[in-house]
Amino acid sequence: MQISHGFVAPGFEGVRDLFEFLLAEDGLYSAQLAAYHHGTKVVDLTGGPLIAADSITGAYSCSKGVAAMVIALLVQDGLLDLDRTVAHYWPEFGRHGKDRLLVREALSHQAGVMGVEGGFALEEFTTPGAAARLAATAPAWRPGSCFGYHALTIGIVMEELCRRVAGQSLQSLYDSRIRRPFGVDFFLGLPAELDGRYRDVLYDADPQQPWLDPLSLEGLNGNAAVSTIMELPNRRTVRAAGMSAAGGVGSAEGLARLYAAATSGIGGGPPLLSPDTVDAMSQEQVWGLDRSSGLDNAFAVVFMKPHPSRNFGSHRAFGHEGANAALGFADPSYGLGFGYIPQRAEDGRTPGKAHRLAAAVRRAAATLS
Repeated sequence: MQISHGFVAPGFEGVRDLFEFLLAEDGLYSAQLAAYHHGTKVVDLTGGPLIAADSITGAYSCSKGVAAMVIALLVQDGLLDLDRTVAHYWPEFGRHGKDRLLVREALSHQAGVMGVEGGFALEEFTTPGAAARLAATAPAWRPGSCFGYHALTIGIVMEELCRRVAGQSLQSLYDSRIRRPFGVDFFLGLPAELDGRYRDVLYDADPQQPWLDPLSLEGLNGNAAVSTIMELPNRRTVRAAGMSAAGGVGSAEGLARLYAAATSGIGGGPPLLSPDTVDAMSQEQVWGLDRSSGLDNAFAVVFMKPHPSRNFGSHRAFGHEGANAALGFADPSYGLGFGYIPQRAEDGRTPGKAHRLAAAVRRAAATLS
């Protein structure tokens, strides 16, 4: 008896079987799963007691991948050159040795400005004021010499670059050029009238959490005015502002549709991005031990790249995982757009549920090729 709701296309039954197994294994497990194959939806499943098919919820750093689609458009339009310096577009940024940092380096976590001492107020993140404070900050390492995850400030950099080269906010560009035209059920700035669809992300707080030095690299990385970054999308002010690093909310179907629209096109229409733009944005820039966390990571321009500890796709795949283990990616090798969002935070990376389900989708696609 099927306990999930939704459908899978012929050839993708194994994906449903794995999803059903995970649901049966844990009575509280609740998640959405979606995939497109060459622009056609082939998986759209919801299961568990905590989420509905029309629910939207927080996806944390999956927001970076969504926002990066706007950066890709600016590159494609010729407004932003990845091999220009950030300071070329944003002169104030070129202080304290940051003047030679390239856009591609800044957007692959090499800038060394993970945060500012004293942190940012929640309402500050999406403002030019946050960008001004970040520009004035001295980097923690020689820019371009290594990389470390800029969990929140990479969003500030993306947003300021949009303001400088397009004269608009990243959120407005996303809404007008991507979300509305392609019918993407994912928001960088959730309208008040849709807030009734939102369900809080559930997570377990650790009462024994060790003290985190706010002036360490890891402390700077999460220096928002919350007790844990897991709170972020559950705050109405955050999801309304749509901070591009971690404030996006939506459905798994929305993530899958976005990545499919970008790379394959949907409904027979052309893709959002040209093959050259996809190649430029998805080329791996850094791989190795992350200076901020000590974990292994790999990044393209903003997007995460697959590697053994985050093995979500082929070597051509690109996307982003969230703090709750949500995952969205495109895999041009298989013609896939993929989205997964759990309602309760769970373990990410390999071999988390998202990666197991992604492997099942790839296996099905490979069989059909």
